[in-house]
Amino acid sequence: MEEKTIKHFLKFDDFTIDEINHVFARTAIIKKRFKGYEEYLPLHDRTLAMIFEKPSTRTRISFEAGMYQLGGSVIHLTTGDSQMGRSEPIEDTARVISRMVDIVMIRTFGQDKIDTFANNSRVPVINGLTNEFHPCQILADIFTFIEHRGPVAGKTVAWIGDANNMANTWVQAAKMLGFTMKVTTPKQYPLNPELAPTGAHLVLCDSPNEAAKDADLVTTDVWASMGSEDEAEKRRKAFQGYCVDKELMSCANPDALFMHCLPAHRGEEVTSDVLEGDQSVVWDEAENRMHVQKALMEYLLLGMDVK
Repeated sequence: MEEKTIKHFLKFDDFTIDEINHVFARTAIIKKRFKGYEEYLPLHDRTLAMIFEKPSTRTRISFEAGMYQLGGSVIHLTTGDSQMGRSEPIEDTARVISRMVDIVMIRTFGQDKIDTFANNSRVPVINGLTNEFHPCQILADIFTFIEHRGPVAGKTVAWIGDANNMANTWVQAAKMLGFTMKVTTPKQYPLNPELAPTGAHLVLCDSPNEAAKDADLVTTDVWASMGSEDEAEKRRKAFQGYCVDKELMSCANPDALFMHCLPAHRGEEVTSDVLEGDQSVVWDEAENRMHVQKALMEYLLLGMDVK
């Protein structure tokens, strides 16, 4: 019997355009069922293991609630109550865990850790966040844009701020899905071209105003991501002028949306009036993490032959 190929979702471009579009289509269906209180339990006999080396609110709740809503069960592990981060090699941990569960989500530091785990896993592995990439969040962000404004192809997205895992993943998505990514960062914190592919889809801008000009979506993140908190004061000085406020939003298209993956530091990377304003869709964006991840898990476990 031919062994089934295991599909992982470790970076946004691990999927083809057809696979991404399938996940978006299924997200719309699954979300509609959820809002209509329609029972849908396709993963009733499946178990998700969640491994956290970084703290989490949205990632844990969205995956855990999502798996329960699909009828499955969840095991929650941290480095404190597992052998991850102790003496056992990641390869051995992966071999053991993947014999006992059906799918694994990992939120960790270096991408090399999740790559190593996936290379030794018998079941699909999902990247819940690494220092380099955050593909589930960008799935949710793009789905949220589609809900509010239609297809993202041909549109312009402005990234204002840190060249972090979010920015890298946005650039990957732009190359795949055919939209323009305008990025502005302080000169001492540039994009890494090995993580954020260059090309016609990527426009590097000298200022936030230039990046926001004619944008259909303006998005940002905290200035000091997890792991770089010791640089917070240094970064606060470097990022002066990179706060998304009403004046900056006025440079974008009149119907432009604002997004932030949260948690937000109000008054730093975004002002409260933008975060709470009419153009902000951050709360829809946060909820949609759960719905896109349900569609993602459904696809990784059941394929496209679902109704």
